[in-house]
Amino acid sequence: SYIKGAKPIFSLNDSMNELEELTESAGAEVINAITQTLNKHSNTYLGKGKLDEVKDFLKSNYVTTVICDDELTPTQQLNLENYLGDKVKVLDRTSLILDIFASRARSMEGKLQVELAQHEYLLPRLAGQWTHLERLGGGIGTRGPGESQIETDRRLARNRINQLKTKLEKVKAHRKRYRSKRKSSGIPTVTLTGYTNAGKSTLLNMLAKSKVLSENKLFSTLDPTTRKVNIENKTILVTDTVGFIQKLPTNLIASFRATLEETIEADMMIHVVDVTDNNMAMKVKAVESLWEQIGTQKKQVVTVFNKIDNLDPNEDLYSNSQIINLIKNVPNPIFCSAVTGFGKNELLESIKDNLSLSR
Repeated sequence: SYIKGAKPIFSLNDSMNELEELTESAGAEVINAITQTLNKHSNTYLGKGKLDEVKDFLKSNYVTTVICDDELTPTQQLNLENYLGDKVKVLDRTSLILDIFASRARSMEGKLQVELAQHEYLLPRLAGQWTHLERLGGGIGTRGPGESQIETDRRLARNRINQLKTKLEKVKAHRKRYRSKRKSSGIPTVTLTGYTNAGKSTLLNMLAKSKVLSENKLFSTLDPTTRKVNIENKTILVTDTVGFIQKLPTNLIASFRATLEETIEADMMIHVVDVTDNNMAMKVKAVESLWEQIGTQKKQVVTVFNKIDNLDPNEDLYSNSQIINLIKNVPNPIFCSAVTGFGKNELLESIKDNLSLSR
């Protein structure tokens, strides 16, 4: 749903398209998309007439899952479930993203961070989950705590949250010690940051001649990966971090604080932008907004427009209005292809200049 007067970064259609992509990333098939513009927030998320339309569609097409493109309040979720019936599972964007993160987490740290975010999301919803358990079944929205912890009472849930926070504080302390050690070694640090699926992992592979997992899907990287890169006999450390997305759940940002601090503490950031994306301007804005949220200090930022190999070779880059508007505020942008290596030397030269490696 869309509230009149609201000014989100993404338009309603663009946000819904991204929700469809997220849904497919979670392994589900999208059958239909239904939207509504409201004058104010509703306790049932949609108006009654639109809810009847949804209910009729679900029944006539044997669809059992509804995903909403916002984080539902516990009241909204419970009301929707009651209205749509016992056989319908209601998810929101937050639970969908958490589910994708749960399926992608590989390291112990990543799993702890996802589990903490899931528990904090579920805690205020426990009362409703008792009636919701029967309709959960399997599939998306049920990984991680959805399978093993959902029946716990609030006291046990809070205890688990505290245990996870304690473990993550130790992880945070370990990362801090590791960063201090790196800093004392005098080796400059660079972080790759940007919207999910912009090609950060592929760019790291290009720079470091490494084989970090890189896939054409959302959130293929959750755990930070650091590689050494040599520039004219000088060594730097480049770290690939988790990709951002608009409406990234607040509790997920908090849970991944230790990971995101890699971005905060780096000497320099490389902002990777997918030059083929029709929504690149909005995604750049979303990333910059998240930088503010996590407290990234003003530092050297090099913007790399990646995936240039996927553009029409006969197309003039500067005829693209999005690119023209973006580079007005971007000093010395670099166009490159992490796949073919085009622009690599220019990027290495930019890193060298920004880190003053020639001194």
